[in-house]
Formats: sequence, C-alpha cells, structure tokens
Amino acid sequence: MKYLIALLFGLACGTALLIAGLYLNPFAGRQSLSPLAVSDNVLVVLNYSMAPAESLVFTNDGESVRKPYPLKVQQLWEPAVQKTWVTVTEMTNARGEPVGIGIKFSSNSEKSRPLRGEALVDSVWHIFLPGRGTLLVEQVENYWALLREIVIPARWSSSDSWRGSWHGSITFGPGALGTAKVTGQSGAIAGMTAEGTESVNATVYSSLDGPLAMQGSLTIGTPTANPAR
Repeated sequence: MKYLIALLFGLACGTALLIAGLYLNPFAGRQSLSPLAVSDNVLVVLNYSMAPAESLVFTNDGESVRKPYPLKVQQLWEPAVQKTWVTVTEMTNARGEPVGIGIKFSSNSEKSRPLRGEALVDSVWHIFLPGRGTLLVEQVENYWALLREIVIPARWSSSDSWRGSWHGSITFGPGALGTAKVTGQSGAIAGMTAEGTESVNATVYSSLDGPLAMQGSLTIGTPTANPAR
C-alpha cells in the first residue's frame, strides 16, 4: 500500500510540475511588435470586435464558451467541422468607420505544441471592401500567450472574469517572419500580394461568456508601388 501511495504522490507532483512548467514557460512570451511596423510598407488597418454578440454572425459547435450568435444560427456540430468556428463581422478603419465585411474561418491546428508554447489555429479571412475588391488572408495563429495571460486567470478568478489591458500579436505564420499571406482576389486589388499580421487588444474577458471587450486588428502591409495603394 505504501508503494502505491508513493506512486500516486509522485504522479501528482509530476503532473503539477508539468502544468506549472507549461504555464510559466519563459520561452513562450507574446509578440507585441508586428514585423510590419519596422518595414517600409504602406499599412492598412482593419478593426473588428471579437465579442460574438457584436458580430453579424458567429457560430461554432455550440459547446464552447463563446456562444453562437444570433441564437438560432446553424451550429457546426458535424464531425468534419466540429473544431471550426466562423465569424462574419463588420470591418472598420482607424476612425471607426465601416469599410467592409470580413468572414473568418478558424480551426484548431494539429501542429499545436504546448511544450513549446504553441496553441495554434489555422484561419482564413475573406474580406469584402466595397469599391476596392476582395482579399484573402491565410494565416497560422498562436493563442498561447492569450490563453496563459487572460483565459486561465479568468478561470482562476473568483469573479470568473479577467480585466486589464493586454495587447499582442497572434499571427504565427506561414511567412518566415511570422506574417500572414495576403492575396487580392478581385476588383482593383486583384493579383495583389502582401503580408499581414493580426493583433488583439483586450480589456474584459469572461470565462462564462468569452470576450466582452476585445478588439482584433488586421494590419496589411503593401509595398508603395503596389496597386492596392
């Protein structure tokens, strides 16, 4: 019996140390500076709200913290898309003026590596800019820093929420510098190629309802000689 107790105690300590090591991993810091910020590209910034209730449509499997919106929207419960979520949202410029509609498809990546601080998501944006054309943005996102600094503290909090000021880039690739691939699909920007990054500004998150005051920003850097200018 004493050997069994010692074994169970050892497993519990090992598990606790593993969890602590993952949470306190010093090599899993967030990227606060976008690679595009130090380039000579012309930057186009598109903002949107990450709160489901402030989107036009949001849907997932219906079992996640972020609930589908509106209430009767079709949920993605089929096995092939169960780990996928879709957002349809208004995109605004730096002055808060609406400039287009964005449709984002996101799925959990099988390449996630928690031991390396990688909680990866594969995503694709389809962005419609009236009078300009459409954009396709392909990227790999890393939510590890957001999970560690916002989601987990919210779960541990007695109020089931997190409040503060957090900013970080979530784009992880596929570009060599951790940038997204941007392609013009139609209109005046058809054929355009560029890089992009997506960042998050958060002030309120609920472990019961998901993002309450959280804004996403998609920054696209186009060369000065590019027609997208």
